[in-house]
Amino acid sequence: MSGSPDSEPVLTRQAKLFDGSALLDLLTILAVLVIVKQSVLPFSYLYAGPASTLSAMVVATMILRRSGLGWKDLGLRWPENWWKTIGLTLLSMAAFIAATQLMQLFANAFFEDVGTGGRFDHIEGNLAAYIGIMLLVWTHGSFFEELLFRAFVIDRTSTALGGGWKADIVAALFSSIFFGYRHYYYQGMYGALITGAGGFTSGSDAKISCR
Repeated sequence: MSGSPDSEPVLTRQAKLFDGSALLDLLTILAVLVIVKQSVLPFSYLYAGPASTLSAMVVATMILRRSGLGWKDLGLRWPENWWKTIGLTLLSMAAFIAATQLMQLFANAFFEDVGTGGRFDHIEGNLAAYIGIMLLVWTHGSFFEELLFRAFVIDRTSTALGGGWKADIVAALFSSIFFGYRHYYYQGMYGALITGAGGFTSGSDAKISCR
């Protein structure tokens, strides 16, 4: 999600003071993420997360269209400068690795690594199940989660707080905490902390690249 210095997401640029509409948008998406996941969990441990993310994507798209906007306004567009994008990608990868490794050292001292809690055990020796999970990874994980948590949630949180770099930091931190919570149900606190640390660096990088 890259752009020129003047291509900061439209939603954020328009905010001057506390924005109640942005807060309502944020709470709506958070409610969809929580309610749908908790509703599906009793029936499917595997698909509860993807189902809630897909539902939130649909609602978030409707919210954007209601404002006359689209995902491109939050950064989903072709880069204007590929060299800058490549450079930011390499820096982002380095920051991601550093943050997750440091958080892993902390998590190792206090929490047990439960892996993925058996969530993906069924794919061993099952090609069809493996292909299905890969399709989820490249849609739910690679696009939907990034657009929701690194674009929509951060943008709406920052806008609700009035915008600016301080609001951006708080927004990235909030998004990373919620993102970690989203993974707690099958990764435990160990995985939630590491996932949250990775989410914070990714969210911070996304805001930097959009400025």
